[in-house]
Amino acid sequence: MAKQWVLVLTCEHGGHQIPPAYRSSLTPQEKQALPTHRGWDQGALTVALHLQKHLHSPLFAAMTSRLLVDLNRSAHHPSCLGASFRGLDAAAKESLLETYYHPYREAVEACIRQLLLARDTAVFHLAVHSFTPELAGEVRTADLAWLYDPARASERKWADVLVPSFRQSLPTLRTRRNYPYQGKSDGFTRYLRQTFPVSRYAGFELEINQSLLSTVRSQTALAKALLPLLSPLFAPLSSGTIALFPSA
Repeated sequence: MAKQWVLVLTCEHGGHQIPPAYRSSLTPQEKQALPTHRGWDQGALTVALHLQKHLHSPLFAAMTSRLLVDLNRSAHHPSCLGASFRGLDAAAKESLLETYYHPYREAVEACIRQLLLARDTAVFHLAVHSFTPELAGEVRTADLAWLYDPARASERKWADVLVPSFRQSLPTLRTRRNYPYQGKSDGFTRYLRQTFPVSRYAGFELEINQSLLSTVRSQTALAKALLPLLSPLFAPLSSGTIALFPSA
């Protein structure tokens, strides 16, 4: 592993905005679902913003709902576009991606690439997400979960540090690995693993049970609990920026 690791934060499902040009295409059921987990990751952005403020790391956050486009899916993935937009013609799909998908992902990739220009620096990419406590009748049995690719040596080593540390320091919270999703599945971190070498990039998703994030106060409290566990692990950067997408 590199001598020093720096932190980059992202939040792919930080908001549930639908641009006016696309809102009329949503079904009534989708409009009702916008403020639910179908539309965004409740609480994830508040946690990410608090971490950014105190860790001084760059943060990239998407404010557009995944019911329009899911920035945590490959462009070719069947669910990259929301159900109401999968029938668009090729030109309309490409226009949507060029406006709301590619700028976000390209900005994150460019930031990581820039940081890697420094000698002996590696990037720990932490994507902050949240999950619903129950899905399709299944009650999730975790409060926090670290999603990563066990086949990558750097991520395996990081997980062996993070998971025991969190379990010891936050014993009342159930911390698991690769739950309720697999970290090696299609997603932004998977794409970036194919772009950057294993020794210089580690991509993790922190999944938080939304039962811990019901209010801004509880979201901030959780972020404060995470800070002392994360801050000693990363080399400080001179300054951290916040980039929200779309930018206007």
